[in-house]
Amino acid sequence: METRKVQVTGGSTYTVSLPKSWATENGVSAGTTVECYPEDDSLLLTPASETDRQEGTLDVSDLEGERLTRAVMTMYVSGFDIIRLEAGRITTDQRRAIRDATQSLVGVEVLEETTDSVVIQDLLDSAELSIVNAVSRMRLIATSMLEDAVTALVENDDDIAQDVIERDDDVDRLWLVVSRIFRATLRSPRAAEELGVPREDCFDFHSSARQLERVADHAAKISNLALKLDAIPEDVAEALIALRTDAADVLEKAMDALFAEETDEANRLGHAAREAVLEIDEHTRYIDDILRDLEPVQAQSLGLIVDSLSRSADYGGNIAETALQKAAPRP
Repeated sequence: METRKVQVTGGSTYTVSLPKSWATENGVSAGTTVECYPEDDSLLLTPASETDRQEGTLDVSDLEGERLTRAVMTMYVSGFDIIRLEAGRITTDQRRAIRDATQSLVGVEVLEETTDSVVIQDLLDSAELSIVNAVSRMRLIATSMLEDAVTALVENDDDIAQDVIERDDDVDRLWLVVSRIFRATLRSPRAAEELGVPREDCFDFHSSARQLERVADHAAKISNLALKLDAIPEDVAEALIALRTDAADVLEKAMDALFAEETDEANRLGHAAREAVLEIDEHTRYIDDILRDLEPVQAQSLGLIVDSLSRSADYGGNIAETALQKAAPRP
């Protein structure tokens, strides 16, 4: 750490010198424009960016299938707006994996294709992306998925189950958007300023989005099990509907606490959600007792569904904990 003493020039202008090592490493010299971002009692300073579009190149010669798809997603989340994928020759399988990746990302399309390269670009204006809207959308999809998954189970409706499984892709896309925005705020104070959301809040939204993504995964898991199960006993169906209702209530209270503007309201809802998680255990024990009288294979599958609903409530509890931390006084 280096310290500098603030001086006054011209009678009214405060000036401070920059550490030479930092200036050299970041290409700052006489005449360079720097950007200043006030953040509470701190001031962040960074060299002015010459371009708003970040480009990255990746050698995909040794990447195929899921590994290639994951590599493209990683480049996207890392903040690259234009991604150039290069190899001695891009194979048909590689092109297919790249298409799968672009279809899994919001606003990304193939811009250019040649024998030895594929260029994809994020066509969305980063300034138009809202982490709050993305998390809100994840909330709506994930909670509706959980409800429909249990409905598919108790009504033995394969169409609803299949629809829930397909909607999991929508939540995954939004999760990647949230991750991209969050990493941008960590990397650039300009991104945080354009977003209009404090970086600490971005962290809270990112953490909560991760929990919602897991809820959606469990809803898809329930739907996959529902496709394999036949009609279930009425008492089990009623118990699962009640458990789903309680789990959804935890999620709703937790998300309302996260978005609450008033501290008192956030604390009230956050604590209510945390306390409701404890009551879920009573429901799971009751259902476990019922399942003991069923045929082993069916009981095992239904036990996994109970576990998924219970875990979804736990994820809601995690969101509530994040909401309470968000509402806590800051130093």
